[in-house]
Amino acid sequence: MSGTDGAKAAAAVDEARQWDRLMEMAKLGAIPGEGVNRACLTPLDREARRLLLSWAGPLGLEPSVDALGNLFLRHRGSDPAAAPVITGSHMDTQPNGGRFDGIYGVIAGLEAVQALREAGIATRRPIEVVAWTNEEGGRFAPGCMGSMAYAGFRPADAWDAVEDPEGTTFAAALREHLAAEADIPRRGLGVVDGPAPFAYLEAHIEQGPRLEAEGLDIGVVTGIQGSRWFLVELKGESAHAGTAPLSLRRDAVQDMLRAIAALNGLMEDPADVLRFTVGRIEVSPNTSNSVAERVRFTIDFRHPDKAVLLARGDAIEATIRGGDPQLRGKGHRAVPRPAGGVRPAGERRGGAGRGGAGARRAADALRRLPRRAIHGAGLPDRDALRALPQGDQPQSGGICRPGATGARHPRAGAGAGGIGPGLIPDQASGRAAARPGE
Repeated sequence: MSGTDGAKAAAAVDEARQWDRLMEMAKLGAIPGEGVNRACLTPLDREARRLLLSWAGPLGLEPSVDALGNLFLRHRGSDPAAAPVITGSHMDTQPNGGRFDGIYGVIAGLEAVQALREAGIATRRPIEVVAWTNEEGGRFAPGCMGSMAYAGFRPADAWDAVEDPEGTTFAAALREHLAAEADIPRRGLGVVDGPAPFAYLEAHIEQGPRLEAEGLDIGVVTGIQGSRWFLVELKGESAHAGTAPLSLRRDAVQDMLRAIAALNGLMEDPADVLRFTVGRIEVSPNTSNSVAERVRFTIDFRHPDKAVLLARGDAIEATIRGGDPQLRGKGHRAVPRPAGGVRPAGERRGGAGRGGAGARRAADALRRLPRRAIHGAGLPDRDALRALPQGDQPQSGGICRPGATGARHPRAGAGAGGIGPGLIPDQASGRAAARPGE
């Protein structure tokens, strides 16, 4: 990629257009407080995808969907057989999600590709904008199902039996979703059915205070948090709240409190790098006047060091039992079941570093100093370009609010302006061809 092409790609980004698209998307599932609740594989999710397609179609981008419902919008290069460069993120949200989490990366990717086309920059490689299925995990746990299946990290049917809070299985929801999108061409599932992409870039809001605190608009991610997910089940015995003596109870909720207290000790980290979260709790029979007979809770454990992930994750069951001697007694059971995970990844692993180098050049082209940080994401070996529109403040509950509601954000285009040059690392017109097979 020449410096001229990079500058043209960044300059062609239309910040107003990108902002208007973000605001249109934010209407789908809007909730009080400027947030969004748009669960995956729902009518709202499909409506959002159709809106995206309505923008991509006039640009000549070719849509396709794989077996997990991952949606791709393809810009053809001069060599359609070349491994593509992929950019994007997700469109689903948490129940109290933000207007920019995930969807910013999809819309920024679309804007970057549109800017390249409007600037007249020819590319050798195809470029694909992707919207991953169930990246958030707000409806079906764990998250990152679509990206993990794409990368061959888990088989496509690994989560068929997973249920949402209403008892709908992931398999049933996916069947309904694919039937509703039967008019969209089908494609193979990622590296399972075809070649690996040349590189992956993702624009994402920071969801933290560092870039804003340092007065920076954009930073380059140099690693990905590794994660391990567990589902813990504690069994006690139900009893009447008014008659059962405390000394004789086998209360699963009290067992859970002791277990979590012990786990907090296991996960203590003075450097504050480790992330430990109990995010979902299910209690049975879940009535106000009954002692709980069963509790299930999730553990989301993250760290960039594989050794820490393995050592502390493997110690979870022993820590729970050691924290509550009653769990070793008759009638109690602690069952931490691994529910998945992602190994840590750095920028030099596999081919993803090629895209990362393009992203760093993009940050330089924008005259912004890259902020190197660790980003939590689910697709193994993916580099991410992280963009935080200046003044976009992550708030409690994961809702990100702009500094001036309803106004076009002055730096909303920083991410699209950054990934545009990164999408053409070796492929702008006038560049030598890459090695065969790449």
